[in-house]
Order: sequence, then structure tokens, then C-alpha cells
Amino acid sequence: MGLSGYTETFDLTISIPNLKNQDGEIQIGIYNTAETFPHVDKQYRVVIIDVSRFSGTYTIKDLPGGEYAVALMHDENKDKILNTGFLGIPKEGYGFSNNIRPLLSSPSFKDCKIALNRNMKITINLIY
Repeated sequence: MGLSGYTETFDLTISIPNLKNQDGEIQIGIYNTAETFPHVDKQYRVVIIDVSRFSGTYTIKDLPGGEYAVALMHDENKDKILNTGFLGIPKEGYGFSNNIRPLLSSPSFKDCKIALNRNMKITINLIY
């Protein structure tokens, strides 16, 4: 029997195999509700990693068991936003859990959600 109110936690390891260069930062946003996904500054947890120190994987420790969606951004110029060009097409790399490739709008939490009920490793391929 567990302690009352105790929530089991797990580690989520994220592999990003296709960075196109060593510039800037990677921003990993972990979301736990459909209402906040994928809005910047509404993440449940956010991690920013200097690309020059990134080994290809990063582990987010001690996430309570539950459903999450992950949004990544390769912020090459470190301005904390996903820069876009003509027609709003991103100029920097981005990606989502389940490797969802959005067409005309942001993907849904439902499409990107993962059930974290054990230590997990996922791979997210960035879209450039």
C-alpha cells in the first residue's frame, strides 16, 4: 500500500536525432492539459538546453504519472520564440511527441499525448 496522496513519478527521456546545427538552444515544453498545449509560457515544465552541451538525449526526471504532450523548438538565435517567415512558416526547427507533423495549425493535445506510467524514452524528429 502506498502512502495517502503519494503520486508515483517517472522519468521521460527525449531523444532528438536530427539537429541541423550546433547554434542556439533547445526548448522542451512538457504540457499536461489540452487547454495549455502548445502555448509558450503555459507549459507544466520547461527545459532549455544549450545546443553545444546537448548529447542527443535529455531526461526529465520525476514527472508524476499521467498524460503529457511534448513540444520542442530549436531556438537557433536564442530569442525564445519560434521565428517564422512568409505565411507563418517556421524558420527554426520544431517537433511534437508522437512525431505529429501539423499541416495548417498546431496539433492537438490528443494527437500528441503520451501516457507516462513507467520510465519512458521517446524520439522526436525536428521539422525544419
